[in-house]
Amino acid sequence: MKNSDKTLDQNGLQELALRYVSRYATTRHKLKSYLFRKLRERGWSADGSDTLERPVEQVIDALVERFVELGYIDDALFAKNQASALINRGYGKRRVAQALYQAGIKEGDDHQALDLSDAKQWEAARTYARKKSIGPFASQAADQDKCRKQLQAFLRAGHGFDIASRFVFAKPGEEVEEDI
Repeated sequence: MKNSDKTLDQNGLQELALRYVSRYATTRHKLKSYLFRKLRERGWSADGSDTLERPVEQVIDALVERFVELGYIDDALFAKNQASALINRGYGKRRVAQALYQAGIKEGDDHQALDLSDAKQWEAARTYARKKSIGPFASQAADQDKCRKQLQAFLRAGHGFDIASRFVFAKPGEEVEEDI
């Protein structure tokens, strides 16, 4: 990789950050992690352009906040998109919350995403059951041991026990209705 042996200065750090946010949807946390990793790999060279001679942590924090102000990073939008993608894949609220935590989304930026997963919990469970051929989407009724394993898989996917058990213990072809 070209320039991988050069130490980073403030301009180099900004170029790396700009390239990263132009390629990937990201969060504050992910961008900071990326920049710190690059600093560990290449080192830091104060070039004199920063007249205050701030520590590198403050330089990175200021750069990230500047990108937030410019709209390059929006943690709430990232959280909502991540939640939507996971829900469409059949994952429940607990799994969505776990993914947001791992992405570094702070409490407050995750409200819309968690509200979305609450609103679409039934569709997510139905999608999961269909994809895994569980309950009403199975070709034949499952024995007790298989039902137990399917229930555990449903729970690991972040769904609540009540919804998971309704799908797992439904007969093949049976319509599972959402209680309102």
